[in-house]
Amino acid sequence: MTALYNALWYPALPFALIAAGGLDAANRHERLGSTTLASNSPGAPRIWLHAASVGEVEAARPIAHGLMRDYPAAMLIVTTMTAAGRAAARKRIAGAAAIQLAPLDRAANVRSFLAAVRPQIVIVAETELWPNYLIESARGGARVAIVNGRISARSMSRYRFIRPLIAEALSHTHLVMTQTAADARRFRLLGAEPANVVVSGNTKFDLDDAVPPLRAAIEQFCAHRPVLVAGSTAPGEERMVLTAYRNLVEGFPTLALALAPRHLNRVHEVETHIRSAGFAYEKASLLPADGAPGVAGVAPAPVLLLDTMGELRALYNRAAIAFVGGSMSPSRGGQNLAEPAAVAVPVLFGPHYENQQQTGDTILEAGGGRVVADAAQIESTCSEWLADHDARRAAGANALRAVERLAGGVATTLNHLAAMIEKVGKFGKP
Repeated sequence: MTALYNALWYPALPFALIAAGGLDAANRHERLGSTTLASNSPGAPRIWLHAASVGEVEAARPIAHGLMRDYPAAMLIVTTMTAAGRAAARKRIAGAAAIQLAPLDRAANVRSFLAAVRPQIVIVAETELWPNYLIESARGGARVAIVNGRISARSMSRYRFIRPLIAEALSHTHLVMTQTAADARRFRLLGAEPANVVVSGNTKFDLDDAVPPLRAAIEQFCAHRPVLVAGSTAPGEERMVLTAYRNLVEGFPTLALALAPRHLNRVHEVETHIRSAGFAYEKASLLPADGAPGVAGVAPAPVLLLDTMGELRALYNRAAIAFVGGSMSPSRGGQNLAEPAAVAVPVLFGPHYENQQQTGDTILEAGGGRVVADAAQIESTCSEWLADHDARRAAGANALRAVERLAGGVATTLNHLAAMIEKVGKFGKP
């Protein structure tokens, strides 16, 4: 099955390189298995940590920091599937020996990467079940772990078509740590060794540092008025939020809106929607690095387009209400609900939050958020909370309590990894 998979990959490789931004020479080399790792300690133990993109990097960050703290002699090599994830990792995981794009999941590329990196421990985050990563790493002598593992019911139905391949890949894992019991059951059904599967929770709930400060210009945009922050939005969701906002400002004229599309290659499209809705707007990328936006004495525009990386979490801290996107379409499954909840902001999200099921259900049960299906429901819920400050604050406090209830995944994950790492025998703690 693996041989067939790799054979099919070969003719698809040029198209995969283009889709992955591989026309750039440096990116192309990384995709083909070259590494930027430069080591003056050739005998140092090595850990390869792989995450898909920005959200997975943020969730894996406390694991990376814990491993570097507990095993200071080890070298940590971080890979991501997207350039945005690589940029986030370079900013947020200081101290890693190398941070680069992951090789495409073709045996030759993965073997080339593994030959250069020579990891004893391989850690794959969440849903990155690339067969060659798992199989070739184990064949090379590494112990392989999955952290923050999750498989939605929708994904499970897709995996059934390639179950023999996934089962072969999972049979090469030594530890599978899942977010929920339902995820654990699905991993076992797909072929993971039952004794190797444990429920460890989700590390994204353990925020191991303070919320970063907001840039002065964006702080000025938020000053002295409530802000509705629509974060990680997907196609169709910006127009929905803008429709709700147009009606909301009739009753709440000081309300501002911040739109943060999930993918920055959609910025031009989102600008078109804002202009079509008739709103003046600021672009975060054009605001001064330090200081207030616009002209002195002139009020900021009512809408902010957050077209920069790494500022959404800080912006949530200034929100009156947050809408978290990727949740209106069944094809996406929702984005990170924990970030606004962790700063006591009430959370709205669509009905399709399968990738955030545990978080969403806990927030809903606690009274910290609402499911909204369309612009009218966004408008009515925001109107209710904006009209009642105490109710809005109570909902935000409930959202925070929900996230605090789910915390603890980092310590559990690191403890399980430590037990696995001890079997390698080269990672002695200080």
